[in-house]
Amino acid sequence: MVLVKKFAPGLALAALLAAIANYISGFIPYRLISGGVFALLLGMAINPLVSGKEIFASGIKLVSKQVLRLAIILMGLTLSFTQVLSVGKYSIIVMCFTLFAAFFGGYWLGRLFGMNWKLSGLISAGTGICGGSAVAAIAPTIDADDCDVAYAISATFIFDIIMVVLFPIMGRYFGMSDMGFGLWTGTAVNDTSSVVAAGYAFSDTAGSFSIIVKLTRTLSIIPTVLVFSFINERINAKKTGSREKRKINIRKIFPYFILLFLLMVAVRSTGIVPDTVSKTVSVFSKFFMVMALGAIGLKTNFNELAASGFRPMLHGFLISTLVVVVSYTVQLFMGQI
Repeated sequence: MVLVKKFAPGLALAALLAAIANYISGFIPYRLISGGVFALLLGMAINPLVSGKEIFASGIKLVSKQVLRLAIILMGLTLSFTQVLSVGKYSIIVMCFTLFAAFFGGYWLGRLFGMNWKLSGLISAGTGICGGSAVAAIAPTIDADDCDVAYAISATFIFDIIMVVLFPIMGRYFGMSDMGFGLWTGTAVNDTSSVVAAGYAFSDTAGSFSIIVKLTRTLSIIPTVLVFSFINERINAKKTGSREKRKINIRKIFPYFILLFLLMVAVRSTGIVPDTVSKTVSVFSKFFMVMALGAIGLKTNFNELAASGFRPMLHGFLISTLVVVVSYTVQLFMGQI
């Protein structure tokens, strides 16, 4: 009973935010703006009302950390290792180039703009992998500030809104095939809902292919989380002046919830999980993710976020543009357009 009183108010508030956010998102054509974005913004809007209120604090913290990890684990049951093979060697090649462009381009732009590496890395991950899901997965492994998480998600979703409108127009202008456009959309557009909107706006075939590419791209969360965990550990060791800084404690940096994520993917890959179960789990996973983003918004002070300035938003726009150009160029050289 004590635990219920401790966590229930915050959990209920986050769930209410998620429900309202998803409801609002349903009125947007093609769900152009996902429920997670609305939940984040709503949470930030009412932050002044709940900040410092102990009755909500424990539940909000639980949602932003543990429920978030649960959402990621459940997401694994919607993916299959065979999907990687089904999209063929061309999509893997394109994704390697786009991920390289996102992370290395993001690193140098971050240094140029004088941004902290965590915010720069989160924006690059959101752009290179899968928008808010990647940001949310990496944030706890590098102890990112909530304002950095909110800014990274905002920086990527604004570009997505523009691309959903422009991608089908550009695809037809360039005379792209269904497969070429699906590959381009799946590797260059960030959020899954935006990929679906842009893909099906071109054709049903392109839409189906873009979803497969996008889900395969999502699997790169795993090595990315491990790399960021390693970097964070090395930086922390350097700050403390540890003599053991060259020895990395794998137990400390390894995000063990990723093992459960992999287990879910493996179970899904066996084919024993019915599609109806997978779809139901997907619904819960997405709802928990929206709850987590709402909780992050509740912990984020808008004034602190605004203090980050215009540079992170410009960073996100430039990296997203770079990924779009790289994806198209690689396909052009491979003759897949």
